[in-house]
Amino acid sequence: MKIAVAGGTGVAGRAVVEELRARGHVPVVLSRGHGVDLVSGSGLYAALTGVEAVIDVSNVTTNRKSVAVGFFDKAGRNLLGAAERAGVRHLVTPSIVGVDRVGHPYYTGKLRQEEIIQGGVVPWTILRATQFYEFVGQALSGVPGPIALVPTAVVQPIAVREVAEALVDLALGSPRGMAPELAGPQVESLVDLARRLIAAGGARRRPVVPLYLPGAMRKGGLLPTGPGPRGTQTFADWLKEESPATP
Repeated sequence: MKIAVAGGTGVAGRAVVEELRARGHVPVVLSRGHGVDLVSGSGLYAALTGVEAVIDVSNVTTNRKSVAVGFFDKAGRNLLGAAERAGVRHLVTPSIVGVDRVGHPYYTGKLRQEEIIQGGVVPWTILRATQFYEFVGQALSGVPGPIALVPTAVVQPIAVREVAEALVDLALGSPRGMAPELAGPQVESLVDLARRLIAAGGARRRPVVPLYLPGAMRKGGLLPTGPGPRGTQTFADWLKEESPATP
């Protein structure tokens, strides 16, 4: 099957492309490096010709609400319009567990993306998943200085490979609307994960200081609220895989 991957050069996108190839399908990468611009729409319709399904893992790195909403609104509308014209039968998009409970500027953009997909005519599936294990390093890299201030969030992170597998499974099946939430195998403290990543050599060595934030993030707003699929790779196993020297 020919399946397009929007954002196919990112962390999640590369995992999805690898999974599609491993199963014998033909991935079509939608990215600027492959001649497609989701925000302007340039090259999008031509790239979707003959595509049966689209997995949209496109992303923007920002903590500004206007940037997040602007990106997901433009990219979402362009992708949906081109998919409709090209006769795509299924649009699959990952979102975030707790996106409607945790007031974060980036999450506002993801909610806008969900609204666009749900309002379109292309049959769709949205999979809300918890944070990838890579999120821990990203959180640390976004904090400059000699001390890492890490929010006291409770998370249930998952390996990006397992999210990619779930997205491909969904793309190969019938549209499901809102799929059951996907989460990792264990509930963890983000502060503890940051310290473990630093100890394993996966981030710059420095003290981690808990940052106490009010609201849903600290009270479990990022955790799934109902039953659903769970990943099997733990953070400890992921650390060993990413850092072979980890004892």
